[in-house]
Amino acid sequence: MRTRLLALRPTSARSRIFSWVLLLVLASLAAVTVTTWLLMIRATDNRMRESLRTEIAEFTTLTDAGVDPGTGAPFDDIDDVLRVVITYNLARPNEKFLGYVDGAFAVQSRQQAPVRLSDDTGFTAEVGSVTAPVEGSYSSAAGEVVYLAVPVSLAGDPVPGVVVAAYFADQERASADETATLMLVVGGVTSVLAAVGAWFVAGRIMSPIRQITATARTITETDLSGRITDARTAGRGDDIGDLIDTLNSMLDRIESGAASQRRFLDDAGHELRTPITIVRGHLDVLDHGDPADVRDTVALVDDELDRMNRLVADLLLLTRADQTSFVTPVDTDVDALTRSVFDKVTTLADREWVLEASATVHAPLDAQRLTQALLALADNATHHTMPGSRVGIGSQLSDGDIRFWVTDSGPGIERDEQERIFERFARGRNGTRRTEGAGLGLSIVTAIAQAHRGRVSVGSAPGHGATFTITIPLTDSPPPQKDRPWPAS
Repeated sequence: MRTRLLALRPTSARSRIFSWVLLLVLASLAAVTVTTWLLMIRATDNRMRESLRTEIAEFTTLTDAGVDPGTGAPFDDIDDVLRVVITYNLARPNEKFLGYVDGAFAVQSRQQAPVRLSDDTGFTAEVGSVTAPVEGSYSSAAGEVVYLAVPVSLAGDPVPGVVVAAYFADQERASADETATLMLVVGGVTSVLAAVGAWFVAGRIMSPIRQITATARTITETDLSGRITDARTAGRGDDIGDLIDTLNSMLDRIESGAASQRRFLDDAGHELRTPITIVRGHLDVLDHGDPADVRDTVALVDDELDRMNRLVADLLLLTRADQTSFVTPVDTDVDALTRSVFDKVTTLADREWVLEASATVHAPLDAQRLTQALLALADNATHHTMPGSRVGIGSQLSDGDIRFWVTDSGPGIERDEQERIFERFARGRNGTRRTEGAGLGLSIVTAIAQAHRGRVSVGSAPGHGATFTITIPLTDSPPPQKDRPWPAS
């Protein structure tokens, strides 16, 4: 049974929206109809009871006077009293006045009724002999009857009488039932129309979702170009539009990352194949009987293996760049860090090394990683300058940022290359000699700067050297201090 019920549940989102809207509309219709019907029944019952009390009050006024209002003469007997008071008051629809004398039916109003209560012995027995006012209900052949029975007496006539005002309650409540039925019919038609509208609206709302599903199915490992293009939601700024924009942005990032990964793998494969090809070529022509040839080949193989080892180490370093443990910032004396780096770079090559400035400030930095980055920039400068050329290093606190730079007097960098050189395995066209690196140095510098929430930039013009700057923002930097020039030693 449970399996059958589960099978009947709507499975698509459109069906669920349709089902819930229909259920809520029907529930609202039922609540409004039942509430309205109960209020109308309650109002009808109150009106019937109030009308009965009013009628009995009028009867009592006539009987207490003891005078026939039509003739002005006193009543002759109790029969005369009942006849006058009942005929004097006109009964409303579904209302009935009856008179009883000595427990037996005597007279009734002329208003038509669903059944003759005068012939109902049970009703006669219940109200015909009351000795005190009684308000109650009686189940007749025409349904419920609500009544108010009051005893009537006349001075000089010992025979007891009873006057009864009664309403056929079910017939009086029929208008409330008809109203409720009409509300159900109109509400049912409205619910059907609302359900149809909900079906189309749900389909319109779910259309972008279906397109998202269809687009996702077209995306494969080799084709990430699929995008969601729904003109009805484009630029609307609603939830569905935001979802589509977010998913398209995510797909852009995934495609860009996958393309970058493929380029990275292709470049890495090419860089690794080059030393392997060199080693294999020399081994193929190796003369085992020539000690000098063997010695030169072994030296070449060892050099290529060292280059492969550096390449693998750089690749592993870049793969760790996205990890939180890549940098470990601690409170660092920037002035001491700058001097320490300057002392180290002076041994890289025969250049005119100049410490241009040193920021006297403390900042949360990873001194080892920044040293690695600045050494890489300084080493890169030696590859693009001649012996004796000027190479400057410095640091500065400016507008809440720490700036480290390395500037050289080399041939400079073409404008169209200034962005490309930061890509992995990229090499500039200018330079005095071929670098032994794999083109990962500036990528590593970029990764270190980004790990510090900073950036790397280059300023250069052909023939006027180049300046590489690492800019690191400080969230809680101390008041700026004047940078202290540091002459070259």
